[in-house]
Amino acid sequence: MSTHFNRRVGAVRPSHLMFTAGIGSLVDLPNFSVLIKGTDFWSHSGAATDYDIDEPRLRAAVNRALQRYGRGRIDELRAAPWLEGADTDPRGWAAQGVGVPVTPFPQWLRCTACNVLAAVDSGEFAFVNSNPRTPHEAKFVHDCRRGKPLAVAARFTLVCTDGHLDEFPYAPYVHHGQDCGRARRPKLRMKDHGGNQAANVTIECVACGAKRNIREAMGERGRRHLPRCRGRHPHLGTYKADGCDEAAVLMVAGASNQWFPLTLSALALPRARGGDIDKLLDDHWPELRTVENRGQLDFMANLPQFGFLKEFDADAVLAAITARKRGADGPAPSAPDVQADLFGPEWDALSGPVPPPGDDFALRQVPVPPPLGELFSDVRQVERLREARAMIGFTRLDAPDPESPEIATRVSLSRGAQNWVPAGEVRGEGVFLRVRDDLMAQWTARVEKSPQMEAHREAYARFRRNRKSDRMTSDFDPHQGWPGARYIALHTLSHLLIRTIALECGYNSASLAERIYAGDEQHPRTGILVYTAVPDSEGTLGGLVSLAEEREFGRIVRRALADAGHCSADPLCSERLPHDPDDYLHGAACHVCLFVSETTCERANRFLDRRFLVPLSEDREQVLTPAGLLP
Repeated sequence: MSTHFNRRVGAVRPSHLMFTAGIGSLVDLPNFSVLIKGTDFWSHSGAATDYDIDEPRLRAAVNRALQRYGRGRIDELRAAPWLEGADTDPRGWAAQGVGVPVTPFPQWLRCTACNVLAAVDSGEFAFVNSNPRTPHEAKFVHDCRRGKPLAVAARFTLVCTDGHLDEFPYAPYVHHGQDCGRARRPKLRMKDHGGNQAANVTIECVACGAKRNIREAMGERGRRHLPRCRGRHPHLGTYKADGCDEAAVLMVAGASNQWFPLTLSALALPRARGGDIDKLLDDHWPELRTVENRGQLDFMANLPQFGFLKEFDADAVLAAITARKRGADGPAPSAPDVQADLFGPEWDALSGPVPPPGDDFALRQVPVPPPLGELFSDVRQVERLREARAMIGFTRLDAPDPESPEIATRVSLSRGAQNWVPAGEVRGEGVFLRVRDDLMAQWTARVEKSPQMEAHREAYARFRRNRKSDRMTSDFDPHQGWPGARYIALHTLSHLLIRTIALECGYNSASLAERIYAGDEQHPRTGILVYTAVPDSEGTLGGLVSLAEEREFGRIVRRALADAGHCSADPLCSERLPHDPDDYLHGAACHVCLFVSETTCERANRFLDRRFLVPLSEDREQVLTPAGLLP
């Protein structure tokens, strides 16, 4: 909803606001584009009472991640404000001021008839949206000699790596940084000449006749013709007082690298005895921070004023106190590190004793088909699960990268401290698989120092060095974050199963997501969770869970391993291995055999290699899959 015009201009799904176009991004409407404003402008007053998403683990993780940026603690995870009835009764109380605030952006518009180019507040254009039941018809029109033709957004913007976004300076650009000699605010025209060689758009000053093509501002050479970045954050309505040191880059509005979300996610798990330990620590941290061992905690629990501590699991409380003190005293963790920490309790819940079913989590053990017992020790149906997702910021130009978290510059979602962040949740189902621990340990010992695995490890180091920013002054370890051999094997197996489910069973692979539980050297894990990640019927009708039944699952695994043995891109694919100077992070893998959609893969189709699951050459020592299961 635009706060200026107080009109509904469109609708998006909640998941769209988390991953595709959230705060600070542009949303393309049928007739113009809008910018999602920061949380300072959001209002939940009058909205549904269930906008608060209750997920303590995720809330604690968000606070840990925000430590890195010096932000205050948050108390809530809030869904986007919405009220039922806005569509059926658009003039009623449900539509009054309830919604996600937006503003037109870019705010320079072009008349589609006479090519007049002017700002939205210049008086040249009028906003039209006469029917509140059809917000998709909202538009700007220009009252010129040709009637009232549509005015569309001028599609050029300026972006920098510090996350700033600004309008393209059309008037200064066409006059080469000078003022027009004949008019203070000259009328401009934008003419698109078409063609197939980049942008071919001419900006013309009607007053003095000056002309300039937008191509002069494109590319490395074109940056010399652009002004210094003004440090603008239009989603917050702020400018950097002393400007920005980064170079401005010309970009087309709606380009895919103009906005990348920075998010965290957690699965809702069965509550431990006593409930929310994080809230306990929040409420009583001044007293609990002095606890150093189990004896001190037991003594405190016996005091009358702290008797409530007996309702909680003592070991869990002590572990939480230790983790919080370590986080407060040590360096602030990066978002990927925080996300990795969330996987530990999930692994314990998925691989441990089956808990009683609940509204958010229901697990059922199923027998492992006899032939597959050589590979898997556990197969479980996750009949119900809930995933909560929180947005803690975004970046521009550089995507948040788990392999190089220090590169991208996070942009805040609000001007000042806010006690909440935007969040969303989806409910679905999944299949949890656990590879035999002894099999994985033996395989890891064989391949850890093999030439193939060493090639992957060194490619990771080259990738990190090539991505390293010159602005970094701290010590740089190119091998930091290396996921290891276990992760590559589990990740490859996960992709094989997802592709087989999509191809053979008709399941939409874009509706699936994965979580790989590989752990580290101190806490090795061997789990894979394939689950539904979109809020539609395909994720809630039991279709994925049914594939874990003994007959179906055996067929799917055998088909996946058989398909892994060949690729239509072989021998190029099967022989691929990164060697110096290559820095790609996959081996025998490509779009034909292993890659999946970006929404499905947790590591952007990196760390994949078929040669570690099935023999692609005479060397079978590097293959994890037992010989009895190989085709």
